[in-house]
This record gives sequence, C-alpha cells and structure tokens, in this order.
Amino acid sequence: MEIVKTVIELQSYLKGFREKKNSIGLVPTMGALHRGHLTLVKQAKEHCSVVVASIFVNPTQFNNPNDLQRYPRDLKKDCDLLETEGCDVVFAPDVTEVYPEKDERIFDFGDLENVMEGKYRPGHFNGVAQVVSRLFELVRPDKAFFGLKDFQQLAIVREMVSQLNFSVDIIPCETVRESDGLAMSSRNMLLTNQQRKNAPVIAKTLFESCNFASGKTVKETIDYVVSQVNEVEGLEVEYFDIADGYSLKAIDKWNESEYIVGCIAVFAGEIRLIDNVIYKNTGHEC
Repeated sequence: MEIVKTVIELQSYLKGFREKKNSIGLVPTMGALHRGHLTLVKQAKEHCSVVVASIFVNPTQFNNPNDLQRYPRDLKKDCDLLETEGCDVVFAPDVTEVYPEKDERIFDFGDLENVMEGKYRPGHFNGVAQVVSRLFELVRPDKAFFGLKDFQQLAIVREMVSQLNFSVDIIPCETVRESDGLAMSSRNMLLTNQQRKNAPVIAKTLFESCNFASGKTVKETIDYVVSQVNEVEGLEVEYFDIADGYSLKAIDKWNESEYIVGCIAVFAGEIRLIDNVIYKNTGHEC
C-alpha cells in the first residue's frame, strides 16, 4: 500500500492505472477509522480496480473550532487498518495541498442544506462540498463511497455532483453498527464509559419507533423518540426530523411520501452523535 501526501505523488501513482482504463474508487475519510470505514473500502474493492482512501480533517466543515481541535487523529493506526483491508493508496495531504488558495466558493443547495444538520451547523455542508469537490478534482475517481449514517451529507454530495457535472458514481453503503446497535462513528471514541453505555439508546429508540409509528401520527412518533432518548441521563436530543428521503422536507403525514427517513442528532455531554432510520422506501415499511 502506498502512502502519499502530495497531489503530485497521488496523480503520478494513479496515472498508470488511468492509462490502462482501470476503474478508480475513492473512500473519503477524516481518519480515526473504524469498521464502518473499512466496510466502505471493502465495497470499493469489489467495484473498482484500485482504491484510494483519503485521510484529511477538513477545517472548512467545522463550524465549531473546538470540535475541529478535539477530532481524533492517528495516521499510523489508520494506515495499518487500511492496509489490512487491501487499500491500494492512502492520500493524506496537509491543508495547503487541498487548498493551495483559500476556497471561497459558496454553494447553493436550497432546502437540502437548511434543515437538520444544516440548520444546526451553519456552513457545514458548504465545507463538505468544498472538500469533496476538491478530492474529486484531485483523484478523479470513477466511483466514490459514502456511508448512509450521514444521510443528509449523501444528499448534498449527490446534488454537488449534479451541479458541477462530475462524472463519478456515488455509491451509498449501509450504516455499520456496534453489537449493541450504536452507529459506528469516529466520535464514539471520545465518549466516557458512561456515555458509551447510554448511547445505544439512540438506535434502540429509532428501531422501536418503527413499530410505534403504526397507527400513530408523525408528530406522535417524533415526540416518542425525543422523550425516550431524553429520559436517559446525559443524553439530549438536538433535533429529530421525519422527512421525505429525497428532498429532506419535513412531512406531517405518513402518506405524503413513498420514501421516509427519520434523522436524529443527540448530545452525549459535548459529543454530538447522529443516526437515522428508514420508515418507508418504495412502499416497504420498516
């Protein structure tokens, strides 16, 4: 496995594969890798001839400087994990490689960026679009792999690809969970022992709400999820929205859409965790 830190090294490495028409897969990450990331790499290996994993903690998507500072970093451990999964090349640039000049682009994603994460983290998705578009420009992948845990991010990336006319297929991959149901996240390692013990309530409540929702209104289901999670000491729901899975617009009635998702953000102390559940997709209810 190659580890490159400059754009010149990256493009030199990929040139031969590209000339031979080998397909290139990209798994964008911010490091602090877990089994969820490795599953993305595994999926990429199945679809592509060569797999690039990027490790870059992108400063433009953090609206909270303290969140950026405490984001976990361990490049050696990350590279060891990627090598065991058969990753071909790790692109681990510094900020000046990704942004040789300040990126002042402002994207307009309409309502997609004004709800859920966008509402509570202003500027976050503009930063996501900046870094992902830069990675697409530098790597020029045929396919890029993203986890469904970051449901709204996936919608934003797809819209960005459409707006900028990138010729890359966006491949969504199922959320990977711990044995107790907690969605895998790099932030989980920042939880205290008690917070880690309590955090699985988030997923448990989301899954239980699928059964609860039968015969109940959307509002009753929202109230149920929020109250169940907030009952646990140390957990506080920031938002829980039930929305159309494509537009992310909130719905009032279950018959308003054939694709319905519930997205949640919860604080465990200062650590912010997100998750989601699909209530309905093309007529099949959860």
